[in-house]
Amino acid sequence: MSGLPELISFMLTPTALVLMGVGTSLGILVGAIPGLTGAMLIALSLPLTFSMGGDPALVLLISMYVGSVSGGLITATLLRMPGTPASMMTTLDGYPLAKGGQPGRALGLGIGASLCGGLVSWVILVLLSQPMAVWSTKLGAFDFFSLVMMALVLIASVGGASLSRGLLSGMLGILVAMPGASPATGEIRWTLGFHALDDGFKLLPVLIGLFAVSQIVHELLTLHQPATRVDAAQSSLDWRWADWTRYKINLLRSSLLGTFIGILPGIGANIGSVVAYSAAKNSSKTPEQFGKGSEEGIIASEAANNATVGGALIPLIALGIPGSVIDAILLGALVIHGLQPGPFLFENNPQTVGVIMATMLFANVFMFGFLWLFAKRLAGLASLPRYILLPIILTFCVVGSYALANRMFDVWVMLGFGLVGVLMDRWKIPAAPFVIGFVLGPIAEEHLCAGLMESGGSYLPLITRPISLVFLLLAFALLLWSLRSVLRPEETQQWAEEEVADQSVE
Repeated sequence: MSGLPELISFMLTPTALVLMGVGTSLGILVGAIPGLTGAMLIALSLPLTFSMGGDPALVLLISMYVGSVSGGLITATLLRMPGTPASMMTTLDGYPLAKGGQPGRALGLGIGASLCGGLVSWVILVLLSQPMAVWSTKLGAFDFFSLVMMALVLIASVGGASLSRGLLSGMLGILVAMPGASPATGEIRWTLGFHALDDGFKLLPVLIGLFAVSQIVHELLTLHQPATRVDAAQSSLDWRWADWTRYKINLLRSSLLGTFIGILPGIGANIGSVVAYSAAKNSSKTPEQFGKGSEEGIIASEAANNATVGGALIPLIALGIPGSVIDAILLGALVIHGLQPGPFLFENNPQTVGVIMATMLFANVFMFGFLWLFAKRLAGLASLPRYILLPIILTFCVVGSYALANRMFDVWVMLGFGLVGVLMDRWKIPAAPFVIGFVLGPIAEEHLCAGLMESGGSYLPLITRPISLVFLLLAFALLLWSLRSVLRPEETQQWAEEEVADQSVE
């Protein structure tokens, strides 16, 4: 970059460093609170940037972006409540490992993996932004549909020992996504006359209900029992140099998968972590440990969800296509400050492109340092008495759900899905496939309908288009792999023994 000295000089100014520090720390704090999201923080902060120049505004907003994705691992690990959708998969292993007496290890693994994922995606952002963004736009509607179908098949890999329960959960998620306006035609369906459902169920209230409210209900029902505290304040964060070499393949694979998923518009960090988690489980020598405190699972989830940030920025700055909700807000910020996203941004404002890339690098380093220094203090939330902590968390859940669209309907949706989460936990139906189906169902429908309109109603392009065929073959191979893993005699016997043990306890 020709203006590299000027870029470095700008990034090291007190103004840029303060904005970066404030943005990253605020993002981490908001990300760590269940019910509040980085999208809310950035949307509320956007008006505050009107008096700034374009470059300082982007420093603040992108720092918030990086911090908000990373901050969710705190409560996901210590409270089993994902602060952000991107931390959903971290709860599966972070919380069991922390509850098992290693909260410092669980937090250390998550923080270290977050840094690795951010750095890997930054390298790809710098080196391959334009060619990778151009490639992603060449995917047709059928290609996107086949990609989503491949992701849906991954439901089988995150559904636990019971393949049938995982698939049932995923199908329920798809059904819940059906009410409201059809993503393909705009037609209102399945609302039963309730106009509040015209826009369907929003992801945030559903997610808060399934993971946070259900956990609050569980804690309330066991309030009379001695609490099992996850006291991270008494343990040191544990991330050793040997972990870089021990988990290097998992770190690199998860970071690359997260970056790739981030490039695809509309997929998001939560799906990136799911795909990486599933890949780590399928390639692990100890897949039975996943969901019970696996270090590989924590690393895969956190490396991938942070890597999606760099991936999503690629089509944003190269083509003006937002890869996520936050990127859509950042797109508006660019336009508000008189900047044209896309190829013209590289030609007319190369310094701004450099600021975006440099901010992501610096913010990841700052995020790592901030979490390493203050994670235990943030984790002090977990040591508060439950009768104090639970009302506070529920308040944030209500505020977060209501602030989404300023309507009480979303609060009732949150509470309703909290009860659904309690019942699913009671009947041992995993929640993660439900969320995956809920997110991916409308995406699959939209692209399938678009493809059918392009082909005049023919399904043939699903197998005649090379990219679509590759995705479908990968989906079929993943399904066979999942069936093979579930039907192994030793795993089937272990699952049966666990079921008998659970029934005897009940």
